[in-house]
Amino acid sequence: MENSSSKSDKLFTPLFFLMCSYSFTVFMSAFQLLPAAPFHILALGGSHTEAGLFLGFLTYASAISAPITGAIGDRFGKRRVLITASLAITVFSLMYAFAPAYQLLLGLVLIHGIFWSGLLSSSSAYITDIVPKSRRAEGLGYAGFASILAVAIAPWIGLYVLDHGGWRWLCLEMAILNVIMAAIAWRLPADNPGATRALSLRPADLVEWHILVGAVTLFLYSFSYGGITSFVAVYAEQLGLSPRALYFTAFCLTICATRPFLGRYADRVGHARVIVPCLVLIVLGVALLSWVTTRTGFVVSAILFGAGFGSAYPIFVAHLMHHVPDNRRGATFGALIGAFDTGIGTGSITIGWLGEHYGFNRAFAVAAAIAMLSIPYFLVMEKRQWTTSALVPPA
Repeated sequence: MENSSSKSDKLFTPLFFLMCSYSFTVFMSAFQLLPAAPFHILALGGSHTEAGLFLGFLTYASAISAPITGAIGDRFGKRRVLITASLAITVFSLMYAFAPAYQLLLGLVLIHGIFWSGLLSSSSAYITDIVPKSRRAEGLGYAGFASILAVAIAPWIGLYVLDHGGWRWLCLEMAILNVIMAAIAWRLPADNPGATRALSLRPADLVEWHILVGAVTLFLYSFSYGGITSFVAVYAEQLGLSPRALYFTAFCLTICATRPFLGRYADRVGHARVIVPCLVLIVLGVALLSWVTTRTGFVVSAILFGAGFGSAYPIFVAHLMHHVPDNRRGATFGALIGAFDTGIGTGSITIGWLGEHYGFNRAFAVAAAIAMLSIPYFLVMEKRQWTTSALVPPA
């Protein structure tokens, strides 16, 4: 679907805001679950490593299935995928409520991750369809505000409900939000899937390999995000810092303050020129988190990390979308999500293991070192003109 708004510079349309409301609800549900799940797994007798497996399994399952679910969105319609995924995640929220052991939670989240990948790839491709090409980085940045706002407040709500109502009440609340997601998706106009194309399961057709190679940049810096999402609240509790959700709020407010400016600037001067400074800020933020022990230090780390991480992804996507055929956007986002979610999952599991055995300060130092590798990798890939090669169909 190429909405008429994309043929002009008009960005803020009713459809744009409807998609933003969908994204807000998605992340309100997810980011109540993700910071709370490690505490519940620890309460069920699991270790920090096993607590990290929850997000790790979710994102690994998402990463592996994303190329297929992205291609399904291209073939059968993104709206259909959004409705189906929303209803499926409703069921998983209810099943989490009554799972008696953390091992069952980890088994369920593997299947949950498949539907999560469909939701992410189709919603990302849908919003890209309706954003004007000339304002793509800016538009994707504004669209991301919905999820950022949700991430700013959802951990507070989720941890409060977990502490005062318990795990089952939290899961019930998430299920209600998932039903609302499905209702919003139902109201979306049907997109125009590639009805004449059969869904091929050949790897060459499912995976945009040139995109996947370039998207290793996403893997390297999202590693740190996986550890922060799962364990920054646990780390704050260990250090005696309160409130536990402070890092998320400072992180999200920084994104809201910086993303519009950086997105417009990137559209004007060139996306590649802004990506590297964003990666530098990510490295500085995670490195600072590895040794600070005060609330002030946490906030400064969150500001640096938020300024870089908040704009890196939409600018990276905008940079890429100039070189991708419209009818392959779902598959393209599948490749991007595959790299991004693999980084998040690996980071969550690794930071959990390192935090348990060596302390979270050293764990986040490792995350900073891995994020630093994203800078030379991106520069090398740009020199090899990987975005141009994305136009070449896989052999």
